[in-house]
Amino acid sequence: MRVEITSCTDTGQVREHNEDCMAHDSKLGIVILADGMGGYQAGEVASKIAVDTVLSELSTSLSQYTKQDQVASGAVINALLKSAIQKANQAILDAAMQEPQYRGMGTTIVAAVLKGNELSIAHVGDSRLYRLRHQQLQQLTVDHSVLQELIDCGFYTRAQAQHSPNRHIVTRALGVVEEVDIDVQTQIVSENDVYLLCSDGLNDMLDDEEIEQLLNESPLELGRIAQNLVNLANDHGGTDNISVMLLHVLEEVKIPPQSVWQFIKGKLTQR
Repeated sequence: MRVEITSCTDTGQVREHNEDCMAHDSKLGIVILADGMGGYQAGEVASKIAVDTVLSELSTSLSQYTKQDQVASGAVINALLKSAIQKANQAILDAAMQEPQYRGMGTTIVAAVLKGNELSIAHVGDSRLYRLRHQQLQQLTVDHSVLQELIDCGFYTRAQAQHSPNRHIVTRALGVVEEVDIDVQTQIVSENDVYLLCSDGLNDMLDDEEIEQLLNESPLELGRIAQNLVNLANDHGGTDNISVMLLHVLEEVKIPPQSVWQFIKGKLTQR
């Protein structure tokens, strides 16, 4: 599968610093988003450590498979994701021990790797991953938050949860405990799927119907849509940093049977 990836971030209308961090590698199919939290500027330190560590670990591991002409299975990539995020967790803890001003910092994270027709997803905290398929939006991750637990036990409906004072309290984050519990899953992708990774600065300001409507804009220009999502979140108050990353699954590259010989001849001519 070929992919197109774009991202957009903004400090928002209230915060002084942007503590979100994002990174991707189109060739290896890696996308990562983290939403930091902590004392003065410590949140942005935690999120950057997390993203840099996970990207480095995954890039090294997946490149080794490429060099050996091997394809990592979904189960292997899930294990690589968990290992990379655990190392990021330890790196944040180590940094906080070395620098007193960083103590108490932490970050959420959501990361995914696309290989073949499988998308491996891992997350900790309330940063989300959505899928738009056939114009319908579905949240694939489940928030690790007090609010989600209250929804699960029936204390709140989803509509009531939008106005809850508990919506920013996460139950899992990197940089809090030595061994963090990481949720992983594998999804089969389809051509033209669009995957959205976002910090809670987006979904706190926009409901799923509004996000779905913007993602269904035609033509599908990822850069414009990402900016429109951020702009609308700001228009609705922008009470937090807003970050979005979009991954569009394009058609698989195929060579028509009648063109195989022409393709081979072209390659031989280039030698």
